[in-house]
Amino acid sequence: MRHMRQRYGQHFLVNERVIEQIIQAARRLQTKQLVEIGPGKGALTFALIRAGFSHFKAAEIDPEMISFLKQHLPPQAGVNILEGDFSLLPPETLLPEDTLFVGNLPYAAAADILDKTLSFPYFSAAVFMFQKEQANRIQAQPGGEFYGPLSILSQARAKISLLCQVGKGSFNPPPKVESAVLVFEKLSQPAVEKDAWPFFKKVVQSSFLHRRKTIYNALLLCGFDKEKITRALERAGVDLQTRPEKISLLQFKQISQTLSAK
Repeated sequence: MRHMRQRYGQHFLVNERVIEQIIQAARRLQTKQLVEIGPGKGALTFALIRAGFSHFKAAEIDPEMISFLKQHLPPQAGVNILEGDFSLLPPETLLPEDTLFVGNLPYAAAADILDKTLSFPYFSAAVFMFQKEQANRIQAQPGGEFYGPLSILSQARAKISLLCQVGKGSFNPPPKVESAVLVFEKLSQPAVEKDAWPFFKKVVQSSFLHRRKTIYNALLLCGFDKEKITRALERAGVDLQTRPEKISLLQFKQISQTLSAK
């Protein structure tokens, strides 16, 4: 098992208090479809079953964990194990129903998994555990130390709140860093419309591509038109010398709309 831990970076959650907090959040947010990501040895999976959840899906990449779960999960619970990397599973793997995602996410793949879940057309809510620094980045506000693309692109799609902080001793084996559980709830009105999302995402990521550059220079270096950049920043009320980490989500939306205009 040690080899598999090294390969997949697994740290199994063993803190019953944290597990119970996640279960309570899942109960509050319950939808037609539940998907657990990275069940591992099933600490959260078994707790979900004990709480009355059944016929949900569990996506697991580790063949040893898949074998363990198939042997030990009660058949009457009807848990459908999705084998493979969740980030690569086709959307049609899930039913076209309102979906709640839960999971202790692998640190290395957490950002990709979060992006995929928030992009899922039937995303309703999620309860995810992250490395504490990554959780800080997701929640960060303009001007904060951790503010960046992950903050903006996450907050544009969901209301985000902290459920609990999680210490190193809550896992086996203990990781080198602290963790945190965040709750994501779909916004009633998306900050950015679906058709505008790819360009908005490009603008946000381009803005932070050249660290320590002003927003004007960063966009210029990424190939955006000089006159359009100037006009976009003026309309958003952003000084040309402002750095990207000072610019709000709504200002980025305005900048993106102006840059995309004919």
